[in-house]
Amino acid sequence: MAGESDLRKLLTGMRPQLNPGRYVFTAVGGGIPPGATPVVTVAEQEGLTLVVRQEEADAAGLAYEYVAGWITLRVHSALEAVGLTAAVARELADVGLSCNVVAGFHHDHLFVPYERVAEAVAVLEELARRSA
Repeated sequence: MAGESDLRKLLTGMRPQLNPGRYVFTAVGGGIPPGATPVVTVAEQEGLTLVVRQEEADAAGLAYEYVAGWITLRVHSALEAVGLTAAVARELADVGLSCNVVAGFHHDHLFVPYERVAEAVAVLEELARRSA
């Protein structure tokens, strides 16, 4: 099934879903430490960035500064779609929420400050309602 690229359909159908747990961004110089199961990895020149559950990072002794909640936009967005990330980021920025976006093949994933994750979901649900 091809992903959706119409911005209005993406916004009205995003159905934000909060994934349970606290997630952190950390970097390692080598491979993934035992006991860590990243939900995101990014290979950078400086090392391997991992997004892992906070308890896994703690158990592995990994350093981090940012604790996030993970929201999945359940609409199947096309990778070439234009405007979804911008629209979502703008709405969250308007209420002072940072947002780190990761695009998967099927869905977009947002990492927002953990203590404000419920507010972020509410903002996204309101954006979907207004876009209908």
